Amino acid sequence: MGVYTTVNPATGEQVAEFPELTDEEARDALDRAAGAYPQWRDRGLQERVALVKRIAALHREQREELAALITLEMGKPIVQARGEVDLVANIYDYYADRAEQFLADEVLDISGPGTAVVKTEPVGVLVGIMPWNYPYYQVARFAAPNLILGNTILLKHARNCPQSALAIERVFREAGLPDGVYANVFANNDQIAEMIADPRVQGVSLTGSERAGSAVGEVAGRHMKKYVLELGGSDPFIVLDDADLDAAAAAAAVGRFANGGQACTASKRFIVLDAVYDAFLEKFIEQSRAYATGDPSSDETKLGPLSSTAARRDLVELVDEAIDRGAKVHLGGEAPDAPGAYYPATVLSGVTKDMRAYAEELFGPAAVVHRAASEEEAVRIANDSPFGLGGTVFSGDLERAQRVADRIETGMVWINSTSKTAPDLPFGGVKASGVGRELAHYGINEFANKKLVRVPGATK
Repeated sequence: MGVYTTVNPATGEQVAEFPELTDEEARDALDRAAGAYPQWRDRGLQERVALVKRIAALHREQREELAALITLEMGKPIVQARGEVDLVANIYDYYADRAEQFLADEVLDISGPGTAVVKTEPVGVLVGIMPWNYPYYQVARFAAPNLILGNTILLKHARNCPQSALAIERVFREAGLPDGVYANVFANNDQIAEMIADPRVQGVSLTGSERAGSAVGEVAGRHMKKYVLELGGSDPFIVLDDADLDAAAAAAAVGRFANGGQACTASKRFIVLDAVYDAFLEKFIEQSRAYATGDPSSDETKLGPLSSTAARRDLVELVDEAIDRGAKVHLGGEAPDAPGAYYPATVLSGVTKDMRAYAEELFGPAAVVHRAASEEEAVRIANDSPFGLGGTVFSGDLERAQRVADRIETGMVWINSTSKTAPDLPFGGVKASGVGRELAHYGINEFANKKLVRVPGATK
């Protein structure tokens, strides 16, 4: 039987271990979720809203404890960990405050006599599969709208953040959520596949790698289940020749190194027009130096360890292969010989198509800077990626920036800013970055039955 394990990535120390569910326990969790669904669905909307509002309040009340857990388990600097808890509380509040608006009946303007109304209703039990890089946020953007809607949830979290997963479930119980409405499951892949296949499960949401997304999508498709997949990203950050270079360089450093560079929407490929390339690169390197590695529990630390030594190994392989093939290192580029999963802020240039770092996602604090001869070449480089999640355009001319943004093949584009997230902004991508949308009103409609109720006019 496998385990879910807390290993402090700052020290390499194993802190706690939790066994996987037995097959019987996994089936029991599904039975309870299915049993709880009718009562939760039929519970008054205002009761569901009140419970979700209480979940938001408990996140704020327990902010320090919750933040410390994700700093321990995946190395997020404590200031950023507190920010994640704040964002999560806002997401629960957002859906609770807009529940009536989002779930209101839609009266259709029809051509025939009578009336036609579309009602937004829940569908049943959902399975969520979430990653470690934002242990609370990833869950909240899936759980908040679906709890409001009336679905019930089985949540498989990442194996390296079990205590964070248990903390979420505990908060829900303290808020008064009935048994079976939300359950953390320390399940294995076979158990999750069995859950997805079960007729009582109506959908699955995964945030993770392309490989995991393909596996989940295959099972869901075979059993005709709705799925949302939020996968990888290699977001372009285009700097045009009329950009404010100081602002662009500062934003580039934040976009690349926040959360240790371990974000699907992190800026990863910096594409700079030739006229300002050298000046931007110099400023970017200087800004990147401020991201010195340190103890993630310190308020002063901006760059903690990676989530695990395995994650660092994957990043080292990509960076070393690029260097061996001729990429230039401007900063960092070498893992320290010390305990923990630390890796320094790294800036590379000269990365070409024959290097893995050109197309594969660098999930860590390593940036690739490309030179572009023209605006057209910058767009071509930006779109020359299997991914299509987010992107950034920096320019002093907003109309020009908008024109460039319109040509970037991603689900999200930011102008004169790095990618950010908020409850009222839809999140999702195209190409290998996944399918579906989360947050805003889109997030509450992914796993909803949009039921038409038609009342024809009187007939003679």
